Amino acid sequence: MRSLFLDKGKILILGTIFLAAALSGCATGKWGFIDKDEKVAFSQQFEEAIPFGDGLAGVKVGDKWGFIDKSGKMAIEPQFDAVWRFHDGLAAVMTGGKWGFIDKSGKFVIQPQFADASYFSEGLAPTEAGEKWGYIDKSGKFAIQAQFDYAWHFQDGLAAVKKGGAWGFIDKTGQFVIQPQFGGVLSFSEGLAGFLQGGKRGFIDKTGKIAIPAKYDNVLSFAEGLAPVKIGLLWGYIDKTGNVVIQPQFEFAFPFSEEEAPVKVGYKWGYIFKTGQFAIRPKYEGAYPFQDGLAIVKTGRATGYIDKTGRYLRIL
Repeated sequence: MRSLFLDKGKILILGTIFLAAALSGCATGKWGFIDKDEKVAFSQQFEEAIPFGDGLAGVKVGDKWGFIDKSGKMAIEPQFDAVWRFHDGLAAVMTGGKWGFIDKSGKFVIQPQFADASYFSEGLAPTEAGEKWGYIDKSGKFAIQAQFDYAWHFQDGLAAVKKGGAWGFIDKTGQFVIQPQFGGVLSFSEGLAGFLQGGKRGFIDKTGKIAIPAKYDNVLSFAEGLAPVKIGLLWGYIDKTGNVVIQPQFEFAFPFSEEEAPVKVGYKWGYIFKTGQFAIRPKYEGAYPFQDGLAIVKTGRATGYIDKTGRYLRIL
């Protein structure tokens, strides 16, 4: 699936998919896995890997992808050209240039037939057929016919779609609840969605009403009550009333996850609390949000996990 960002008619979605995408190519060398005590979970190393979903993780061996379980055992043998993580019990996989969906036994429940596809969310998955995007259900049938220029996952009951050169939002019947009118959008998160209009970004509510005017140079999604916003050259954080709660001071900033957020200062990444104070001082070449108490970081040419104390284990 193509790369995503809030500009030029595409979307940036943060959360599990952001982390999965971020893993690809973020450091040289092989990939492995550790547990929460920073012990090596298993010794086998992989060309590439994506995070666990529904108890399985995608791993690349040679030029093919398969899935391992949390013991390190190969649950689904490497055989696919590309994969998404498991979500709602299914994973999108590509073979022979087409995308389909497998269950956790590795069996195809939806045969490869789509030009592009992504993961299921709220019972539907965006797929591309005939150069248009629609949504299929878990039987593989189109619940919303392919009719959009681009489509993203359902979140909070709505999905961002592009039609006629502009972005709007549909419900699960495929009807527009917010008409296409924006140059770019973010998915709804905590009741608000970022939008691009006139070269500036702001936030709308689920009725399409402007909740925070478009006055920022960039924005990312709300999480845990705060959203990163770019004012001039620097990033800070606002609350849902639009008040700045952490002054712009960072070269880049991601949304909060598990009470901490990755930020970039002086070409290095660290983590801050919601007070703006550093939880982990900037020292990494790359850093991603915490999930289940662990975060992926890059230091030098090595990539590994840290816990919230900053303890680190290199993945060779």
